[in-house]
Amino acid sequence: MSGRGMPGLPDVVVENDVPCVVRDGTTLVADVYRPRGAENSPVLLLRLPYDKTAAESNFGFAHPSWYAAHGYMVVVQDCRGAGGSEGGWYPFVHEADDGYDAIEWAARLPGSNGRVGTYGFSYPGYLQLQTACLRPPSLVTISPGFAAAQAYEGWTYDQGALRIAFVAFWAMLLELASLKRQGDEDGMQAQLAALGQMPELNWVLPLTAIPSLVETDYWQDWLAHPSYDGYWRPLSIDEDYSRITVSALHVGGWYDVFINGTADNFAGLRAGAGSEDAAVAQKLVIGPWLHGPWKPLVGAGGDAGSNIVDDWQLRWFDHVLKGEDNGALDAPATVYVVGDGWHDLDGWPPSRARPTDWFLHSRGRANTATGDGWLSTEPPGDELPDTFIYDPGNPSLSFGGHSCCVEGISPEGPAPQGIYEQARGVLCYTSEPLERHLDVLGDVVLTLYAATSAVDTDWTCRLCVVDEDTCCPSSTNIQEGIVRARYRSSASDPTPVKPGEIVEYQIRLGPVGWRIKAGQRLRVDVSSSDFPQWDRNLNTGGIPGQEGPAAAVVATQVVLHNQAHPSRITLPVVD
Repeated sequence: MSGRGMPGLPDVVVENDVPCVVRDGTTLVADVYRPRGAENSPVLLLRLPYDKTAAESNFGFAHPSWYAAHGYMVVVQDCRGAGGSEGGWYPFVHEADDGYDAIEWAARLPGSNGRVGTYGFSYPGYLQLQTACLRPPSLVTISPGFAAAQAYEGWTYDQGALRIAFVAFWAMLLELASLKRQGDEDGMQAQLAALGQMPELNWVLPLTAIPSLVETDYWQDWLAHPSYDGYWRPLSIDEDYSRITVSALHVGGWYDVFINGTADNFAGLRAGAGSEDAAVAQKLVIGPWLHGPWKPLVGAGGDAGSNIVDDWQLRWFDHVLKGEDNGALDAPATVYVVGDGWHDLDGWPPSRARPTDWFLHSRGRANTATGDGWLSTEPPGDELPDTFIYDPGNPSLSFGGHSCCVEGISPEGPAPQGIYEQARGVLCYTSEPLERHLDVLGDVVLTLYAATSAVDTDWTCRLCVVDEDTCCPSSTNIQEGIVRARYRSSASDPTPVKPGEIVEYQIRLGPVGWRIKAGQRLRVDVSSSDFPQWDRNLNTGGIPGQEGPAAAVVATQVVLHNQAHPSRITLPVVD
C-alpha cells in the first residue's frame, strides 16, 4: 500500500479515502495510517459519523498518527451516509453489519497481521458493541468509551422520559452534516441558526414540530416509539451479552451522559460474556470527566487530564494485541473517586460496597432548601407528607447534569443548585454535617412513595453535596434520575396511574464515585421536572411528543415518608 509521509513523523505514512465495499455494494471510505515498511502490524479501527478528516484531530483522542507511531495500523472510516462514504445516513441500524465487513476488510489490508482492535467514544463506542455482537472472526478486542447499553434506555430515554436537550441537539448536528454532504448552504445556514436557538427550541410543543427537525426521519421515529418496542430492541447491547466474546476496555466519566450504560456494559460482560476468557478480560476506567471530550472537573489534578484515556488505550492494546505483560488487567476497575483520587477496585460496584438507606423526613414543608426537610439513617415515624404543584408550563429547570455536549445548550457537569432549590416545586432533604468521610461507590437508587392528581406525571431526583458556609451553603449535583409514572413497572408496557393512589417508584440515579467529606452534608432533591435535561410531562397520559402546550394539566403532587411508606435513597457505601 502506498501513502504519503506525515510531517515530523518519517516512520508514519497515510493513505486517504481507501475504499471498503460492504456486503450490499455500498462503498465506505477510510484514511489508513501505518508504520512505514511494517509488514505485520495489528490494526486499530475507528468508525464514526462525524467526517473522519475533522474527527481525526478534534474528537478527543490523540491523532491516529500517534497510535501509528507506536506500531499500529490505524484505520479511520466514515460510517454509511457520512463524510465521504456512500449510502443514506440513519443512526444505529446499519452499524453492526457495516462494522463486521469493515473489520474483516481491515484485517486483510497490506501490512496487517489480521488482528483487529476497535476504539472510539460516544456513538463510535456504541457501534463497536453492536458489531462485537456479530462476532467478526478478526476482532480481538474493543475499547468502547462513553457508550450506552441501549439506544433506547440511557441514550434517547430514561425510564420513559425523553433526553430532550441531548437528543435534539445531537439530531440537529447530524442533520447539519447531512446538509453539508448535499451542498445545501441555505439549509446549513438555517440549521446553524437553529443550533444557536436550542435553549428556546427545547420549549417547542409538540416535540414533533421543532422547526429544524420536522423533516428529520430518525427524530420523528424516536418520538413515535416512546416505549421500548421492536424498533429499539434489535439495537440493544444488553438484550444478550453472551453474543460478545472479546475483551473490552470500557471508559466512562462521572458526568457523562452514558455513564449508566458504561457501567452496565462492564458488569454485564463480566457476568455474561459469551466465553469465560472474555468475561475475565473486561476492564473499567472511570474518570472525573464530562462527555465532550472527557473534560476533567475543576480541581481533579493533572493525573486526570485528557491524555489519560490515550495512555490507557495504548496500554490496553499493547497488552491484548501485542501480548505485553503491562498489568492492564491487574485490577478489573480503576476509578477516580472525586475527593480522593484514583483507586483500583475488584469490580463495579466494588464488593466492599454496602447498601445504606438514608430516609426522607419533614414536618410537611420540605419545599425549597430552607424548608423543614431532613435526611438521616433513622427510619421515619408518623410524619406529614410533603405537597407541591407541578405545572408543565413552569417546570423546575436543570442546572448541570449528565448530558452532552455544549454547556449553555444542554445542561452538563456539576453546577450550583441554589436557584433550582429555591423553587417551591422542589422538595429538599438535607443531612446533618457528616462526622466522618462517606465514600459512595456504586449505583444510587431512590425509593419514593408518592401520589399525583394526574393520570401520568414524572418524578425526579437529584443527589447533591452541600458545602457549609456561614453565609451561604453551596449545593452541587452529583447524580440525577427520573421516572415517568406510566413506565414505573415496564419500559415496554406503559400503564396510567390512578389519581390519588399511593405508588412506590424506583428511580435509578446511576453510578457514583464520590467521597463526601466530613463536615459536608448530603441532600436529596425531589421534584416532577428537571428540564431541559428531560422533556416535560404534560400530565395528560396522552401520546408523548404529540401534544401542544394547551393540553398541559397542572398536577398536585404528594410525597410520603412514614412508617408505612419509608421513602429513601440507597447509597452504596465503602467503609
